[in-house]
Parts: sequence; C-alpha cells; structure tokens
Amino acid sequence: MNRYFRLFMLFMCAVQAVMGVGFFLGVPAVTQLWPFSYTNQMSYIFISSIFAAAAASTLWCLLKQDDRALAGVALDYVAIFIPVSIYLFQTSSASANRPLPPFLIVTGMSVIFGFGLFLWARRQPIRDTRPMPHMLRWVFGFFVIALIMAAGRMVLKEPNVLPWTSTAAATVVYGWMFLGAAFYFLYGVLFPGWYNAGGQLAGFLAYDLVLIVPVLGLYQNATEARLPSLIIYTLVLIISGLLAIYYLFINPATRMRWPRPAPVN
Repeated sequence: MNRYFRLFMLFMCAVQAVMGVGFFLGVPAVTQLWPFSYTNQMSYIFISSIFAAAAASTLWCLLKQDDRALAGVALDYVAIFIPVSIYLFQTSSASANRPLPPFLIVTGMSVIFGFGLFLWARRQPIRDTRPMPHMLRWVFGFFVIALIMAAGRMVLKEPNVLPWTSTAAATVVYGWMFLGAAFYFLYGVLFPGWYNAGGQLAGFLAYDLVLIVPVLGLYQNATEARLPSLIIYTLVLIISGLLAIYYLFINPATRMRWPRPAPVN
C-alpha cells in the first residue's frame, strides 16, 4: 500500500474513533450530524458501536498489512450506504422545504469510496495464508442468517426488534447497517481465509465492548414486550465477544501475529 494511502486510511480510523466517542458521550457537535431529530442516548450509543466496529476492522487490516482484507471492509461500506443514501434521499424529498441532510453527502461519498476500495483491494495479494477455522466459518454463516433476519424486520419497521426505543426511520437505517454487517460476514464465508476473518472479529469485539454495559443497564426498566429481544441481544454480545477474544488473542493457530514491515512504495 502506498504510504500516503496508508496514512489516509489511518486518518479515517481516527475520525471513526472520534465520531464513536462523540456519539457515545452525546457531544452536541457530533450528534447534530445525525439526520433524525428524535434520537435517545441508547440509539447514539448504538451508532457509536458502529463507528467503533468500522475503525477496529480497518485498523486490524492496516496493522496486519494485509491489503486484500480491506475488500470485506469496502463491501460493508457499499452494502450499508447504498440503501441508506436512497432512504435518506426519499425521506428528504418527501418534504419540499426540507434540505438534503449533510449525512446524505457523507453516505454518497462512502459508496463511491467503498466501490473504489473494493476494486483496489481485490487486486492485492494475500499475505496471511492461514485458513479460517471450520467452526468459525459455520459461526459466520449463523451470523449472516441472524443479521439478515434482524435487518429485514427492522427495514420493514417491525416493533421491538431492538431492545430499546427507536424511531421508525432510525430503525430502518439501523437495519441497513445490520445488512452491511451480514455482507461482511458473508464475504468471509465465501472466501474463508484467516485474512478475511480477523477484521470481522475485531469489529464485532469493538461493537460488543461499546454496547455490553449499556445493554445490561436496560434490564432495570425492560418492558415485557422488549425483554425477549433484550435477552437475545445480550447473548449475541457475550458469545460473539468471547469468540473474538478466543480467535484473536488465545487460539494458537489464529492469534495476532505482527508481520514484518513491508516495503513502502
């Protein structure tokens, strides 16, 4: 990877991390970028977890110096931001006097960047040739099915899919985010090398770490209607987090290995 492009990608990770912290803390300068007027703190924390996951996945690829792994990250961008851009454009166009939100410009640029990054990354050689563990491939397949099912229900605006209160419009956007994650894991299933699994796990671990404490706090005031989704959501966070920790840091066959520095063009 070109030195300047690597610095740009590291800058992107830093921006995503800052945005994640800003949404988590509810910093007005950050939260006002979100295009939906009514959003509670738990929804902001969820958005924070998405930014954290994106930063962790990209950073893992950069630290491993395996540029081919960025193809999955790019596919995630495209799968999320194409439908989100269309949805935001539709909701903005429904009101003649409503200007296009700045977030729509960001999503449109993300689609273009995602396509370019995917085409570039697919041409790069694979540095880490370790295979993906068979059990992990099955787990990824389960994640794909679960994410698609949840995303479909959210896009169709079914109630109580998430264990916290959210507006219908925001829930649709969250559903597209789940669909993007499904494509990221599906890419790992279809191309099952370890280079194409670590980024997914790093992202999931960051997502879990941001959400686990706030989600546990929801039990205090959980309604009967939301309790089933809250229990399922908690189990997913715990199980996926433990899997990520095991494969990234404990399992001798897959745990982190720092590569030798690659020559910089």
